[in-house]
Amino acid sequence: MHPTSQATLYSREPRGNAVVLRLVSEDGTNRLTRARVQALTAAVEDLALYPPARLVIAGNARFFSAGADLNEIAALTGAEAFRFAQMGQRLMTAIASFPAPTIAVVQGYCMGGGLDLALACDRRIASAHAMFGHRGAALGLITGWAGTQRLPRIVGKARALQMFLAAEKLHAPQALQGGLVDAIVEDPLAVALELAR
Repeated sequence: MHPTSQATLYSREPRGNAVVLRLVSEDGTNRLTRARVQALTAAVEDLALYPPARLVIAGNARFFSAGADLNEIAALTGAEAFRFAQMGQRLMTAIASFPAPTIAVVQGYCMGGGLDLALACDRRIASAHAMFGHRGAALGLITGWAGTQRLPRIVGKARALQMFLAAEKLHAPQALQGGLVDAIVEDPLAVALELAR
């Protein structure tokens, strides 16, 4: 079995004075596997040493990220699951404490750990068909990546509880109304890069 290369985990795209970290995966869902979380953490921590004017995190037209890889999670022992939670927290902290503004560009599904990733950013720009949710409750899971802290601060405790405990999904207009996203635009990446100037 060959180790996964960086190219199958994310791409790093310089765009003027900004850098776009784009999640990539063979199946297009951009699941946050242990390998992808570690690679993204290393990339963000590396960029923080000589930060661009803005850091933009994006996925593809159908998925920002489907969240953590449930097959990986199901196979973890208790100790491994704890380490996985710590890995995810390190990534979210690296983004939240990045020494320049961070912007999540969300098109399509932004679920579970993917939502935690977007929440760690300073701003979230969405397309009209973006959808947000924490589906873990339907599976008996709750995030260990600080989403339970960040989401209530942004959308309020009542809406956050609906999303966490009832696995409620928000379509882009609801997310905008609730303050989860800053704008809904036709080309979120272009708008995010304009903000980066």
